[in-house]
Amino acid sequence: MSETSVATPVLGIGSRVVHPAFGQGVVIRVHQQAYEVCFVSFGIKPVGKNFGDWKVVEAIESEGEVSFSDAERSLLRILRAYNAIDTRVELGGKWHKGTLILKPGELGMASKEMPIEDFFHKIVLVRDKLRVMEQRINASALDDEEKVNLQQYLTRIYGSLTSFNVLFAHKSDNFVGSSTR
Repeated sequence: MSETSVATPVLGIGSRVVHPAFGQGVVIRVHQQAYEVCFVSFGIKPVGKNFGDWKVVEAIESEGEVSFSDAERSLLRILRAYNAIDTRVELGGKWHKGTLILKPGELGMASKEMPIEDFFHKIVLVRDKLRVMEQRINASALDDEEKVNLQQYLTRIYGSLTSFNVLFAHKSDNFVGSSTR
Protein backbone atom coordinates (compact mmCIF):
# COMPACT_ATOMS: atom_id res chain seq x y z
CA MET A 1 0.00 0.00 0.00
CA SER A 2 1.16 3.54 -0.65
CA GLU A 3 2.86 5.28 2.27
CA THR A 4 1.01 8.54 1.80
CA SER A 5 -2.71 9.13 1.97
CA VAL A 6 -2.62 11.70 -0.83
CA ALA A 7 -4.98 10.73 -3.62
CA THR A 8 -3.28 9.51 -6.77
CA PRO A 9 -3.91 11.96 -9.60
CA VAL A 10 -6.00 10.74 -12.51
CA LEU A 11 -3.55 9.62 -15.16
CA GLY A 12 -4.07 10.44 -18.80
CA ILE A 13 -3.33 8.40 -21.88
CA GLY A 14 0.41 8.09 -22.41
CA SER A 15 1.29 8.17 -18.70
CA ARG A 16 4.23 5.85 -17.96
CA VAL A 17 4.13 3.58 -14.92
CA VAL A 18 6.05 0.73 -13.32
CA HIS A 19 3.85 -1.97 -11.78
CA PRO A 20 5.37 -4.25 -9.09
CA ALA A 21 4.23 -7.40 -10.92
CA PHE A 22 3.91 -6.36 -14.58
CA GLY A 23 6.86 -3.97 -14.92
CA GLN A 24 6.96 -0.97 -17.27
CA GLY A 25 3.74 0.11 -18.90
CA VAL A 26 1.82 2.92 -20.53
CA VAL A 27 -1.78 3.97 -19.92
CA ILE A 28 -3.63 3.48 -23.20
CA ARG A 29 -7.25 3.98 -22.12
CA VAL A 30 -9.02 5.52 -19.14
CA HIS A 31 -12.29 4.11 -17.85
CA GLN A 32 -14.45 5.27 -14.96
CA GLN A 33 -12.94 2.81 -12.44
CA ALA A 34 -9.79 1.53 -14.12
CA TYR A 35 -6.97 2.19 -16.56
CA GLU A 36 -6.03 -0.07 -19.42
CA VAL A 37 -2.25 -0.30 -19.33
CA CYS A 38 -0.05 -1.80 -22.02
CA PHE A 39 2.85 -3.49 -20.27
CA VAL A 40 6.02 -4.16 -22.23
CA SER A 41 6.27 -7.81 -21.16
CA PHE A 42 2.66 -8.69 -20.31
CA GLY A 43 0.47 -6.91 -22.83
CA ILE A 44 -2.70 -4.98 -21.96
CA LYS A 45 -4.00 -5.33 -18.39
CA PRO A 46 -6.69 -3.43 -16.46
CA VAL A 47 -5.51 -1.66 -13.29
CA GLY A 48 -7.90 -0.03 -10.84
CA LYS A 49 -7.66 3.73 -10.51
CA ASN A 50 -7.24 3.36 -6.76
CA PHE A 51 -4.19 1.06 -7.11
CA GLY A 52 -1.39 2.77 -5.21
CA ASP A 53 1.50 0.32 -5.33
CA TRP A 54 2.90 1.32 -8.68
CA LYS A 55 5.41 4.03 -9.47
CA VAL A 56 4.28 6.79 -11.81
CA VAL A 57 7.31 7.54 -14.00
CA GLU A 58 5.63 10.23 -16.10
CA ALA A 59 2.13 11.47 -15.42
CA ILE A 60 0.29 12.96 -18.35
CA GLU A 61 -2.69 15.02 -17.41
CA SER A 62 -6.05 13.54 -18.30
CA GLU A 63 -7.68 15.57 -21.05
CA GLY A 64 -11.12 14.06 -20.71
CA GLU A 65 -12.22 12.54 -23.99
CA VAL A 66 -9.38 11.60 -26.32
CA SER A 67 -9.92 10.38 -29.85
CA PHE A 68 -8.85 6.86 -30.72
CA SER A 69 -6.34 8.16 -33.27
CA ASP A 70 -4.73 10.42 -30.63
CA ALA A 71 -4.43 7.47 -28.27
CA GLU A 72 -3.05 5.26 -31.04
CA ARG A 73 -0.37 7.82 -31.97
CA SER A 74 0.66 8.20 -28.32
CA LEU A 75 0.86 4.45 -27.81
CA LEU A 76 2.90 3.88 -30.97
CA ARG A 77 5.35 6.63 -29.97
CA ILE A 78 5.83 5.09 -26.52
CA LEU A 79 6.08 1.50 -27.74
CA ARG A 80 8.70 2.53 -30.30
CA ALA A 81 10.66 4.27 -27.54
CA TYR A 82 10.73 0.99 -25.61
CA ASN A 83 11.29 -1.11 -28.77
CA ALA A 84 8.22 -3.06 -27.81
CA ILE A 85 6.96 -3.19 -31.38
CA ASP A 86 8.73 -4.29 -34.48
CA THR A 87 9.59 -1.59 -36.94
CA ARG A 88 10.07 -2.40 -40.58
CA VAL A 89 13.72 -2.86 -41.46
CA GLU A 90 14.47 -2.85 -45.16
CA LEU A 91 17.03 -4.91 -47.01
CA GLY A 92 19.24 -2.83 -49.32
CA GLY A 93 17.84 -2.79 -52.86
CA LYS A 94 20.87 -4.38 -54.50
CA TRP A 95 20.37 -7.51 -52.38
CA HIS A 96 16.70 -8.20 -53.28
CA LYS A 97 16.25 -11.67 -54.79
CA GLY A 98 19.93 -12.34 -54.11
CA THR A 99 21.43 -15.58 -52.86
CA LEU A 100 23.85 -16.14 -50.02
CA ILE A 101 26.35 -18.85 -50.96
CA LEU A 102 28.57 -20.53 -48.38
CA LYS A 103 31.28 -22.45 -50.16
CA PRO A 104 33.42 -24.76 -48.02
CA GLY A 105 37.19 -24.75 -48.46
CA GLU A 106 37.30 -28.54 -48.54
CA LEU A 107 37.01 -30.14 -51.96
CA GLY A 108 34.04 -32.40 -52.46
CA MET A 109 31.87 -30.62 -49.88
CA ALA A 110 28.56 -29.17 -51.05
CA SER A 111 27.88 -25.44 -50.94
CA LYS A 112 25.00 -24.06 -48.91
CA GLU A 113 22.68 -21.53 -50.55
CA MET A 114 19.84 -19.50 -49.10
CA PRO A 115 17.90 -16.40 -50.16
CA ILE A 116 19.52 -13.26 -48.77
CA GLU A 117 16.06 -12.13 -47.54
CA ASP A 118 15.95 -15.18 -45.20
CA PHE A 119 19.44 -14.53 -43.89
CA PHE A 120 18.68 -10.81 -43.45
CA HIS A 121 15.50 -11.64 -41.50
CA LYS A 122 17.57 -13.74 -39.07
CA ILE A 123 20.08 -10.90 -38.61
CA VAL A 124 17.24 -8.46 -37.83
CA LEU A 125 15.79 -10.94 -35.30
CA VAL A 126 19.18 -11.15 -33.56
CA ARG A 127 19.36 -7.35 -33.43
CA ASP A 128 15.84 -7.07 -31.99
CA LYS A 129 16.53 -9.70 -29.33
CA LEU A 130 19.73 -7.88 -28.32
CA ARG A 131 17.72 -4.67 -27.92
CA VAL A 132 15.19 -6.45 -25.70
CA MET A 133 18.05 -7.88 -23.62
CA GLU A 134 19.49 -4.37 -23.27
CA GLN A 135 16.14 -3.04 -22.05
CA ARG A 136 15.77 -5.87 -19.55
CA ILE A 137 19.26 -5.23 -18.20
CA ASN A 138 18.47 -1.53 -17.79
CA ALA A 139 15.19 -2.30 -16.02
CA SER A 140 16.66 -5.01 -13.78
CA ALA A 141 17.46 -4.74 -10.08
CA LEU A 142 21.17 -5.22 -10.77
CA ASP A 143 23.48 -2.59 -9.32
CA ASP A 144 24.78 0.08 -11.70
CA GLU A 145 28.27 -1.41 -11.96
CA GLU A 146 26.91 -4.78 -13.08
CA LYS A 147 24.58 -3.08 -15.59
CA VAL A 148 27.55 -1.20 -17.08
CA ASN A 149 29.56 -4.44 -17.33
CA LEU A 150 26.72 -6.19 -19.16
CA GLN A 151 26.19 -3.15 -21.41
CA GLN A 152 29.85 -3.33 -22.44
CA TYR A 153 29.36 -6.95 -23.56
CA LEU A 154 26.33 -5.91 -25.61
CA THR A 155 28.31 -3.07 -27.21
CA ARG A 156 31.00 -5.53 -28.25
CA ILE A 157 28.37 -7.89 -29.66
CA TYR A 158 26.92 -5.04 -31.72
CA GLY A 159 30.46 -4.23 -32.88
CA SER A 160 30.97 -7.83 -33.99
CA LEU A 161 27.80 -7.62 -36.07
CA THR A 162 28.75 -4.43 -37.97
CA SER A 163 29.93 -6.56 -40.91
CA PHE A 164 26.25 -7.14 -41.71
CA ASN A 165 25.52 -3.40 -42.04
CA VAL A 166 26.11 -3.72 -45.79
CA LEU A 167 22.73 -5.48 -46.00
CA PHE A 168 20.64 -2.65 -44.49
CA ALA A 169 18.90 -0.14 -46.75
CA HIS A 170 19.09 2.65 -44.13
CA LYS A 171 22.12 3.58 -42.01
CA SER A 172 19.81 4.27 -39.04
CA ASP A 173 19.13 0.50 -38.86
CA ASN A 174 22.85 -0.43 -38.73
CA PHE A 175 24.61 -2.15 -35.86
CA VAL A 176 26.78 0.26 -33.90
CA GLY A 177 29.57 -0.97 -31.67
CA SER A 178 32.14 0.75 -29.54
CA SER A 179 34.14 3.47 -31.26
CA THR A 180 37.28 2.22 -29.50
CA ARG A 181 38.71 -1.26 -29.73
